[in-house]
Amino acid sequence: MRRRLEIPTDVDNTTMTVDGREVRLTNLRKPFWPELGVAKGGLIQYYADVAPVLLPHVRDRAMVMKRYPHGAAGPFFFMKRAPTPRPAWIRTCTIDHGNGNVIDFPVIDDLPSLLWVINLGCIDLNQWYAKCDDIDRPDYVHFDLDPGKGATFDRVRESALIVREALEALGMKPLAKTSGSKGMHVYVPIIRGPVQKAVWTFAKALAVELASRHPALMTSEYRVANRPAARVLVDYNQNRWGSTLASIYSVRPTPRATVSTPVTWDEVARGATIEDFRLDNVPARVEKLGDLWKPLLATRGRTDLERFVGQASNVKGQRSQVRNHR
Repeated sequence: MRRRLEIPTDVDNTTMTVDGREVRLTNLRKPFWPELGVAKGGLIQYYADVAPVLLPHVRDRAMVMKRYPHGAAGPFFFMKRAPTPRPAWIRTCTIDHGNGNVIDFPVIDDLPSLLWVINLGCIDLNQWYAKCDDIDRPDYVHFDLDPGKGATFDRVRESALIVREALEALGMKPLAKTSGSKGMHVYVPIIRGPVQKAVWTFAKALAVELASRHPALMTSEYRVANRPAARVLVDYNQNRWGSTLASIYSVRPTPRATVSTPVTWDEVARGATIEDFRLDNVPARVEKLGDLWKPLLATRGRTDLERFVGQASNVKGQRSQVRNHR
């Protein structure tokens, strides 16, 4: 068993040797959740603690950085390009977005690179859906269940169970996690094959069908102005190329430092809430239960989405090219 990495609590800046690499950590005592007594170092400690279950889910994927330099309640900004200077051991994933817009995203492959990204002030992690060796072909499809104005979390759980039932009726094996913010995420591991647009097309078709069957509970209307109140949005559009969702085990910039956490379907049915899973208790839950989302990484049990999207997987117009660099 790996010895726990202890992040210092009595200094502002330090350089640690982690797996043979020197990692510079700064402003460790800067308050990130002052009302909770959690400093930046506490956030880094959390990620060090959950790294064994987190890293397999983000490894070899381009990472979009969302930086909160002044803590969870402060302003934030998105950053796609890996900043320079940076350690030589930070790998990048180079993605061509068309029209000469080529972006070198950082990749979190290991504990040193994870600590380096979090030290930049990233509270949550937002990785691409496809791996760097083929960023047009994701290995999961997902549904972001987002409560609209007036929709309670009870309605989100109800919607998640309906999405689960529909997916299982198709022979799929869906997994659930809290978003850590307001809603839930339902994922299905798929065999890589269909391009992102085809995966999006499948997700849209299912979302529209479910919303039509449950109009008092769900909506698939993406335009906010046209969206009915007190409904849960079955957000298929998050499956579009280049989009990201908060990763598994991501801390969110909420007042209670809630975490996007895998849950069992029994927990969903029993009434699990967003606030049940936080920076201060998720490491102990992981220690007890392990990674409930191991099936998302497994080779066996993946859905062949080609059966549902057919020739859509051959759609043209995917704009990206990819190169890996060290």
